[in-house]
Amino acid sequence: MPRSLLGTLVGAFLCGAFGSSPAAAQTLASAERVALDAWYRSATERTGGHGQWGVAIGTMDGRILWSVSPELALIPASTAKLFTTGFTRARVGGDSRLTTRVVGDGVLDSATGRWQGKWALELGGDPTLDRTGRSGPTLRELARRLRDRGVRQLQGPLALMSPTGPATSSYPTVWAADFEGQLYAPPIGPVTLHENTISLTYRPGRDTGAPPTLVSAYPDGVERLVRMEAATVSGSGGRLRLRPNADGGWTLSGTIGLFRRPVGFSAVAYEPSRVLAVAWAAALERAGIQWVAPGGPVVIAGGAPLVLAQVESATFDSMATEVNRRSLNIGAELMLQWGAGSQTTGPALVTDHVRRVVGPSARVSLVDGSGLSELNRISPLTQVLYLARYPQLAGNQQFPLLLPANGTGTLRRLRQGMTRGVVHAKTGTLDDAATLAGYLGRSDGILVLSLMYNGRRIHQARAAEWELFRLLGAEGVDLRGALETHMGGTSTPSDQ
Repeated sequence: MPRSLLGTLVGAFLCGAFGSSPAAAQTLASAERVALDAWYRSATERTGGHGQWGVAIGTMDGRILWSVSPELALIPASTAKLFTTGFTRARVGGDSRLTTRVVGDGVLDSATGRWQGKWALELGGDPTLDRTGRSGPTLRELARRLRDRGVRQLQGPLALMSPTGPATSSYPTVWAADFEGQLYAPPIGPVTLHENTISLTYRPGRDTGAPPTLVSAYPDGVERLVRMEAATVSGSGGRLRLRPNADGGWTLSGTIGLFRRPVGFSAVAYEPSRVLAVAWAAALERAGIQWVAPGGPVVIAGGAPLVLAQVESATFDSMATEVNRRSLNIGAELMLQWGAGSQTTGPALVTDHVRRVVGPSARVSLVDGSGLSELNRISPLTQVLYLARYPQLAGNQQFPLLLPANGTGTLRRLRQGMTRGVVHAKTGTLDDAATLAGYLGRSDGILVLSLMYNGRRIHQARAAEWELFRLLGAEGVDLRGALETHMGGTSTPSDQ
């Protein structure tokens, strides 16, 4: 493969864009360049000569210090979330929040607490809504706020609406069919609850022949969508199965031994609207609000009705930090929807955003916001230049801190050889892609790296990528401090 081991100025326009900075004198020592050569030989041996490598190592002023096929357009996998994060932050701002509302067109009978008129749930596509074990707004709190307004009774079917279009969710057509049904690939759209998954736990019934007993259900009320065909048997064996039904519910079948421990299930919500309906019913019931003649859900057109109650997400920066730390696909897709206002046009807008930030040398084509599609393409050079240039834009100096630090999240294995906080980066993994891109703090400045491997030896490639970061970061410094020193950043995104 073609390689460039000398420092290269990538386009005269970068000089004008960045000007002079303390990082301008950054370089790689001769010993480091020799070590990088040896690393690449070892990496190609590990992957058996199969697949393609693209690597670019640069500085925050856009100079490439070392590279391997830097202009080769490869599958970025989840490192595409970097661009979704940058695009949406540029559109909505780091302090923006998503809302989930009860809206209405009518009047409240103060004597009875009955809402007289139309009402609906307006969904903003908040990926943090109603999640067990994680922070975020809940339907239970939304129902409590509705009661605090004086509402004691609602009537009629559940109407759903969204400020960004139809309040529906579906499986993206650009994702591989093999991913459908996997927890990391749920339906995407404004109707999102518990990340469009469910969790159920059952224990044996009290006697043989009895159905299993529910221990927990998330979201609250989802057990109402489960058809019970299972039974308790003697002993400690048995096997329970949870299978999806055509109507959007599930069937629990099989057996569970009388002395067996509780059994848990997690599954994709194929029909998120049905899950939302039963969860909203449970929330209203807990709040002491009567729902007369419930039905639906039905989708209605948006408008400007009265807001009866609402809950808010955490800030965009907080949400983006979690999405990148967990590499949450539904979170990235909903951030894209937030910034673009449309799931259909979003990828093209992000592609255009990357080209505008990087300039004429950009080689990028994106079809989704999460990187789960194998149709996405980007070059390591484009990735490095984007990561170098985006933080230079006003208000984005601390953008690198929206990515997980080494030792945390998807970078939890990058612990040995450097202290936590030296690296903030994003991983990407598909069956035929292992990628890693981000920032590395050093005493002489900040390195920007893009490591991309497309091929079947992804585990060997990932191990090699960890090694390269350790090689360059053995004497690294905390990136947060490096940003303050070399970029003068002052605004710190939330780590939550």
